[in-house]
Amino acid sequence: MTDPGFGPRVAAASLSGQSDADWARAAAPHVGAAFLGGIALDEPTRAAARHMVDRDREEFLPADPVAFVDDQLQKLADVPLQPAVNVRAVEHDPLARAAAVCARHEAILEVNAHCRQAEMCAAGGGESLLRDTERLCESVSVAAGAGPRVSVKVRAEVPGVDLPALAAALEEAGADLVHVDAMDSEPVIADVAAATDAAVVANNGVRDAETVREYLGYGADAVSVGRPSDDPVVLGRVREAVAEWTETQDESDAAVEP
Repeated sequence: MTDPGFGPRVAAASLSGQSDADWARAAAPHVGAAFLGGIALDEPTRAAARHMVDRDREEFLPADPVAFVDDQLQKLADVPLQPAVNVRAVEHDPLARAAAVCARHEAILEVNAHCRQAEMCAAGGGESLLRDTERLCESVSVAAGAGPRVSVKVRAEVPGVDLPALAAALEEAGADLVHVDAMDSEPVIADVAAATDAAVVANNGVRDAETVREYLGYGADAVSVGRPSDDPVVLGRVREAVAEWTETQDESDAAVEP
């Protein structure tokens, strides 16, 4: 397994308009990492987020999004977890500035190539990046150049997108983690894990020991919990399942040593 850079190998995944520092602090007893956000950084993605709010979606829309990232990470300075920030951006300058803030706080910067809301895709963010390998890799390179570890949030079942090939390209561009929403195609995790040495974080439907064993069995290096990330019962159950899997693997590895 590739070390994802946090332990336990459980993350709380970003939830639109909900995943802030207080949310991460509440999850901290059960997770090794928490992905704040998503946060729209530039005017195209912020305009899209405003339209999404108009139809009753929750979004983070602070006056200064980069300062907001700084403030939220500062609030987590004393919390024992790996902080991460999921961002939406089309323009490189605000992306680089947010990445520099993440680097200063030793946080992961996560490029959002996952949001499938029509407004965000029309603005050139979210899933539209997933369909444009060159633009997405440029964003990863810009973020990595500012110094933080970089994750990319992607999704399966997008027509025309070869996730394993994309994962390899993202690694070459500077990604340290590939955060995969497997949708209803859980075996894709095995294909992505085989294609890259970047850490693979598996997301979607992670609730219990069964789903943990499935994803880790496919080669995921960690799992993330989405909608129930504010439920300590679910988080505790997932953490326990990851610990049991890790212990079993360690015992298996020890048994085959010469």
